[in-house]
Amino acid sequence: MEWENQTILVEFFLKGLSGYPRLELLFYVLVLIMYVVILLGNGTLILISILDSHLHTPMYFFLGNLSFLDICYTTVSIPPMLVSFLSEKKTISFSGCAVQMFLGLAMGTTECVLLGMMAFDRYVAICNPLRYSVIMSKGSYVPMAAGSWIIGVVNSTVQTGCVVQLPFCRNNVINHFTCEILAVMKLACADISGNEFIMLVATTLFIMTPLLLIIISYTLIIISILRIRSSEGRSKVFSTCSAHLTVVIIFYGTILFMYMKPKSTEILNSDDMDATDKLVSVFYGVMTPMINPLIYSLRNKDVKEAVKHLLRRKIFDK
Repeated sequence: MEWENQTILVEFFLKGLSGYPRLELLFYVLVLIMYVVILLGNGTLILISILDSHLHTPMYFFLGNLSFLDICYTTVSIPPMLVSFLSEKKTISFSGCAVQMFLGLAMGTTECVLLGMMAFDRYVAICNPLRYSVIMSKGSYVPMAAGSWIIGVVNSTVQTGCVVQLPFCRNNVINHFTCEILAVMKLACADISGNEFIMLVATTLFIMTPLLLIIISYTLIIISILRIRSSEGRSKVFSTCSAHLTVVIIFYGTILFMYMKPKSTEILNSDDMDATDKLVSVFYGVMTPMINPLIYSLRNKDVKEAVKHLLRRKIFDK
């Protein structure tokens, strides 16, 4: 794109599902229902992890943080998405886009690091149970959770700051539901190799490193489980980490599928984003936060008992 076409952009156009009004209405209803489920499910997990003394453990402290994170992430992305489905004006201001990029990237990075911390917690609980209370004391797991949030904010501040300083051209169409940082970056009238290098370093540090920690932790956990002679014992031990492992597979499976191919390059070279990419984008942004509390509640005896206890207490209070 020629430098003379450079201009000061004041807003971006989020293409999303423009041109498909019926599909937009269908997505509006589905996403709205899922958002309500997200708020109820994750809100319930936070509530029981606070009110039930049996759940005052490192694992449920991390789970409470994960639920709060999912509520924050979806509250940043879903309401604007719902508005765009019903509105003919599908634009977002430059500053609004920057805020959306910052919050989305901060929440995503925090979740990656937090899942790594939770894997380490499960490793210590299963492979070093006698030292669990010492290693995972309150003086350890609270800073671990706080560190996850700080890493997310720092990473997002650096990357978003680099993107908003780029000069942008007349092309302001983002073929996405939200301000995805790669898609926005590709609209710049400048060499973005420096930004891509920073993103590569950040991806290695904050996505692949937690994934490596998760892989190592679960490899050691599986080795430890296989050493247990009784099948009942193996099943009981595995059940304590199966929910977290399921969430990790869904989260990382989706994110790797989305970013392993140069999606944002394709956005500039085609009029329509691949339908699969859009569905995966919705799955990552909406479905994952919705099914997290369902997985933890359906596959976790402690959570189910805590919910029953909370309901009984409310009934008796009446």
